[in-house]
Amino acid sequence: MIAVQRRNKIKEMLLQEHSVKVADLVKEFRVSEETIRRDLQQLEKEGMVQKNYGGAILTDDYQQSLASVLPVQQRKFQYYEEKEAIGKLAASLVGEGQIVVLDSGSTTWCMARHLKEIPNLVLVTNGMNVAEECSQNEAASIFVLGGKLVTKSMSLVGPQAVGELNTYSAHSTFLGTSGIALGKGFTSSDLYEAEVKRAMIKAGSRIVILADHSKFERQALVSFAGFQDVDALITSDLTDPGLLREIEAFGVQVMVCPVKGKLKESL
Repeated sequence: MIAVQRRNKIKEMLLQEHSVKVADLVKEFRVSEETIRRDLQQLEKEGMVQKNYGGAILTDDYQQSLASVLPVQQRKFQYYEEKEAIGKLAASLVGEGQIVVLDSGSTTWCMARHLKEIPNLVLVTNGMNVAEECSQNEAASIFVLGGKLVTKSMSLVGPQAVGELNTYSAHSTFLGTSGIALGKGFTSSDLYEAEVKRAMIKAGSRIVILADHSKFERQALVSFAGFQDVDALITSDLTDPGLLREIEAFGVQVMVCPVKGKLKESL
């Protein structure tokens, strides 16, 4: 087992137990104590754990971030007008007959709402709610990835989903994100969802991230992409323009939806 795989397994154990012991990890992975201490040191650098005598514990910040993730059916009502505008702009990038990979999530669900009139689409998704919305387009061919269902996000994850994605070659991949940080790129709050996102990136020729303003300057559990892995980012004018200029400097095309005026009119 390579270091990255072992550290991902350690992360899984931390998410379940909130703490690990060096002695237990040495037995579990059949490696030296020095190797495990290096693994924990790396996880401490990532801000996930705090080392203590004989092991490590999950940091308070990570425990709070995990507890704060709302189910997707509730998230779609957060910043709905903003997500709707982002989804509409994203859908305008899709042409007739294209093959599109759509991530699970509330903002991609909004995008799916605007794909109903585009003929002959081939849509691939791991989101149950996204697939249901895409089914309103009777001329579309919809492929739902297999895997384990994460009920909070209504997403399908795991080796089956990743394996199926490896067989696809799409024009575009549209992804949601839990956080965007200049030092870490695009992050997810779930290890398994991050793995699926990485496979989605490999499957698409053009990679587009959809993110409302609340996702910026925020770091979730694990990074799934750097800025160099992404072609475009769609957000709204509620996002700090200075931060967007810094992201553009990485070579990412930033597309901004005007929503401030709409929100004022609705007040």
